[in-house]
Amino acid sequence: MKNLNIKYLVILILLLNTSCSDDFVDVNSSVENSEDYFNTQGDYEKALIGAYDLLQSTYLNVMLGEIASDNTLAGGESATDVTGIQEVDKMTHTPTNQQLRDIWGWMFSGVNRANYILEFQNKTDFTGKTEIIAQARFLRAYYYFELVKWFGDVPLVVDKRFLFGDQFRVDRTPKVQVYAQIEQDLIFATENLPYVQLESGRVTKGAAQALLGKAYLYQEKFSDAAIVLEDLTLKGPYQLVTEYNTIFEENGKNNTESVFEVQYSEQEGAGFGCLQCSEGNVAVGFSGIRNYNGPNFSSGFSFNVPTQKIVDAFETGDSRKDVAILDISAWSTQTGATYSTGFEHTGYFNRKYIPRVRSSEAQGDRNLTNPNNYRSIRFADVLLMAAEAFNRGNIDESKAQLYLNRVRRRAFGDLLHDVTTTGSSLTNDIYHERRVELAGEGHRFFDLVRTGKAAQEINGFVAGKNELFPIPSIEIQLAGNRWAQNPGY
Repeated sequence: MKNLNIKYLVILILLLNTSCSDDFVDVNSSVENSEDYFNTQGDYEKALIGAYDLLQSTYLNVMLGEIASDNTLAGGESATDVTGIQEVDKMTHTPTNQQLRDIWGWMFSGVNRANYILEFQNKTDFTGKTEIIAQARFLRAYYYFELVKWFGDVPLVVDKRFLFGDQFRVDRTPKVQVYAQIEQDLIFATENLPYVQLESGRVTKGAAQALLGKAYLYQEKFSDAAIVLEDLTLKGPYQLVTEYNTIFEENGKNNTESVFEVQYSEQEGAGFGCLQCSEGNVAVGFSGIRNYNGPNFSSGFSFNVPTQKIVDAFETGDSRKDVAILDISAWSTQTGATYSTGFEHTGYFNRKYIPRVRSSEAQGDRNLTNPNNYRSIRFADVLLMAAEAFNRGNIDESKAQLYLNRVRRRAFGDLLHDVTTTGSSLTNDIYHERRVELAGEGHRFFDLVRTGKAAQEINGFVAGKNELFPIPSIEIQLAGNRWAQNPGY
């Protein structure tokens, strides 16, 4: 992570003895001298940076969160280009899908790195340790939230590392219990973190409040969500950026609308054998225009291509459309740019996250070292979550309209597009607004699932099955076949 100066690979290998695949059960039980660590504040800081580092691997969660939905298609070079991505697009994925195994393994590595700090949280005292613990607990909650979204019930391990052999003793934990731990971690973080950090990318009180509100919303705890999200809107330092088209550019990183961003840089090289080793946002290169030659942008692998359905979802006059969607044919006519078409070419690209022209020379493959941060939680998202909580909880529809219309007024630049609906009509308006405001940002599939609309919107989606993804079969085998598979797989 660029602003957190993650340069401790050797240290992390010694501390965690984790293989390049970062699989859940790859953490060795005989980590040498681990109990002799955490003797200084610096030890805790370095381990915390290691826990942050796995955030960068969530590029895959974001990309597949769009591809699994009705917003984008897999794309790529051909129907066999990264088979696992193609399967998720068509809802034909199985427990042997490599990309789903990656998400499982990388997220559990994040949990394990946070738990490593928390296992030794009482070993050494120093000023500022409580804030380090709060950041570690946020990160554990973040990774577990991803795991629950993707897989449902998952093994819950708290304040200790999951070591080899533990898979024979720890069962999959009901997600209600996992959510309870997520809530506890985030409440602790909100009580012990500041709204503003000196280093960009560090967890803040606002990030913890926003993720807590989101966790409540996913569980349909609307009153709890409304309380925490409204508190954030009233007391937090965040504002909507005036110009939506600046948010996703290089100089738009960590702006006043950013509640939490995953930090990326081009300082470290990576290869296809270890994509999570990259310090860059791999999803950006994957989503880029194939064989592009022209202004503003650079080439990529043409995955994650927007559908006509998401293009048509934008209303006339919505300024967000041209920020979210690049019409490559129109752009080529305007600028003379040339390009090649890939598999499932729709004529559109996810403009928020495609490679921009860079003056610097990146190390390694430029498509794997892109410095475009992932805007994980934006203030606009907070406002729309608050609107949903007040509406669906039957708490205050006027507040729901207020929060919704704050987002719409920026999009249209006037008051003429304010929403005045109530009840279920207002609910649908909020869902629509989430889709167009957050297009290309990885939320669509999970929004459809949690609101019960996935089966009617996603081709190939099977109700009762595809709400969750399969537990990787290798993980079940390594657990001695003790873990039950998700239904339908």
